[in-house]
Amino acid sequence: METQGKPNNAHSEVAEAEQEARLIQRVAFFAFLINLGLAVLKAILAILSNSLAVSAGAIDSATDSIASLVLYAGVKLSNKITSRFPLGLYKIENVISVIVAFFIFFAGYEIARRILKPAAQAPDVSLTVIVLLALGTVVTFFFGQYALAAGKRTGSPTLFAEGRHRQVDVISSLVVLASAIMSYFRVELIVFGISIDQIAAGLVLLFIARAGWGLLSDGMRVLLDASIDFETLDRVQKIIESEPMVAEIKSLVGRSAGRFTFLQTDVVLRTDDLKKAHQVSEHIERSVHQQVPHVGRVVIHYEPSKREHVHIAVPLSDPRGRVSEHFGQSPYFALLTLRLSDNQIIKQEVRQNPHRFIDTAKGIQVAEWLVAQKIDEVAMSEDVSHKGPGYVFSNAGVKIRNVSKKELHEVIESILADEQTR
Repeated sequence: METQGKPNNAHSEVAEAEQEARLIQRVAFFAFLINLGLAVLKAILAILSNSLAVSAGAIDSATDSIASLVLYAGVKLSNKITSRFPLGLYKIENVISVIVAFFIFFAGYEIARRILKPAAQAPDVSLTVIVLLALGTVVTFFFGQYALAAGKRTGSPTLFAEGRHRQVDVISSLVVLASAIMSYFRVELIVFGISIDQIAAGLVLLFIARAGWGLLSDGMRVLLDASIDFETLDRVQKIIESEPMVAEIKSLVGRSAGRFTFLQTDVVLRTDDLKKAHQVSEHIERSVHQQVPHVGRVVIHYEPSKREHVHIAVPLSDPRGRVSEHFGQSPYFALLTLRLSDNQIIKQEVRQNPHRFIDTAKGIQVAEWLVAQKIDEVAMSEDVSHKGPGYVFSNAGVKIRNVSKKELHEVIESILADEQTR
């Protein structure tokens, strides 16, 4: 038995997802325009200055503009759900991240090739070149911050990739700018026969390689269906465990696709009522969607518990075994474990009622406490079926066993007699 939650099945969630998709497309299009403009600007400055470092920056921006165009097209495709791709094309975003990484590596290759090739003449940097490089650096910085903020808001790996790449671009642009300033002031620095211009280009190459490897490794993890982070899985597990009807979580796995997380879990429920089990699974699904951002789908397989033991609670007036007539006000509770194979009580303990001194909603809180102890049945004389505790037990699948005995040993004898007649 299973239930599947569709991504963003509520109207408000659909509207929010569409709004996020439009934001991602807008940022991707802006990225293309900015990178194209920077590529043209740096290419002109490279020709004017004959600087290898500026040429490296131009190559970097040119590959970025191509990657941004591919990114924009990919984001538009990633939001389409068709009969051939019923789960969506969300992984296209991760494919694009990998493609961007290869563009970055290609740019690094071109820069390395130029570094190893001796320059025909020394750089001739003017003040105009420096000002325009500084302006390009400022534009790159602010756009990177914008892309990171949008990525954080939407959870889009594409926008995170774009923002992180802009951060690297800012650092490399500062290196290029520093090289240009030193060339402008005729500061000559030769290290092992390598000029400052070549050194700056080499530093840009290191930044590019680091950014490319980060995007490639992150993208491939998702494409190979690596598990999502432990923190998210732990958060989902706690949500499922908080459902009183859940007796056991047999498995919980999650994977990412684009900016969405897909989850699958196998749970054992404390009920054999199919309608009730379906309601519980739907409640778990809603809770996960509400508390964990960007969950695309939750698949819940559920089965009734095959009980080997029954855990029974009995309200007591004193720890010696006197049965209490009042559920919520009982100062003690006996917790019994009945083994079904031979109808024997294999464990018995007495615990204090932790809510015995509160003034309001005492019965409900006691019932919730017992549910948290994984109690299967409560044996008592008071009728709480139409009161708060009764509703708590009903929702948790806890059976109420009505008894009229005065002593705990009499209650145990009555329970064993009932089990033997079944």
